Amino acid sequence: MQPLYVHTPLWHSSALSAITGMPVYLKMEALQPVGSFKARGMGAICQDMALAGVQKVICSSGGNAGFATAYACRQLELDATIVVPETTPQRSRDLIQGEGARLLIHGASWDDAHAYSLELAHAAGAGYVHPFDDPRIWTGHASLVAEIAESGIKPGMVAVSVGGGGLLCGVLEGLHTMGWEDVPVLAIETEGAASFAAAVKAGRLVTLEKITSLATTLGARTVTARALEWTRQHEIIPWLVTDRQAVNACLRFSADHRLLIEPACGAALSVVYDRAPILADRAPLVVIVCGGAGVTLELLQQWDKRTLG
Repeated sequence: MQPLYVHTPLWHSSALSAITGMPVYLKMEALQPVGSFKARGMGAICQDMALAGVQKVICSSGGNAGFATAYACRQLELDATIVVPETTPQRSRDLIQGEGARLLIHGASWDDAHAYSLELAHAAGAGYVHPFDDPRIWTGHASLVAEIAESGIKPGMVAVSVGGGGLLCGVLEGLHTMGWEDVPVLAIETEGAASFAAAVKAGRLVTLEKITSLATTLGARTVTARALEWTRQHEIIPWLVTDRQAVNACLRFSADHRLLIEPACGAALSVVYDRAPILADRAPLVVIVCGGAGVTLELLQQWDKRTLG
């Protein structure tokens, strides 16, 4: 089967390089057909299920994984049901339904949607697509690192936003596949959705009481166990930013690069715009611009107003 994602460009950012005084490259996952890196992992797991004869798929999602799964299922002619929490923007809901998937709204956070989806999948005998905690998904995401290697650029550091940890695990798998075990990873979360940083600090998985960040697509109350395991094999530096920093990065990025991204993606870019000291002597820096399908100009303006208060 052909991959259900596209080979995305690695852009040299003159604007961000000027801010930091070092070369900054952007892995442009926002240019995937579904607007985010999720095309890789969700496409991979859906193809695996199709080859295994699965006909019905159920996926829980904050938005991006659900859209990518619905897109993959339409391509593969699979029946898809996507369960999202109440926090998922209407834009994301419309995109999911536009791919012909059945959309269900359940719970206050992704964790609620996840539990409900598992019940539905068990009752219907359907395949369950987890949005971030599956080795097939990680391997799918790892393909973006192979593309970075093909460009001839070896990062001095990779900056990546972390939600449930699926992209983080994929990046780490990709780095090790390339023999780049010496490349540190800056794992960025927004305050109020920082389950990875909490787990690293505690030395065990931590379940947040609730998600308070507006970056709802980073809203997994518990990070995948594999992400914590990786901290024992690789240099991973947890980093927290505010919602305001993430939104401000979205606004500045739209001006610099003429593209809209979600705060979940802006979180990673904010460390560059704010010249975080951790970036010193890490050239060249590669930032995974993970994208986000659920963003519109109107939503970005709303987030701007909310975080200014």
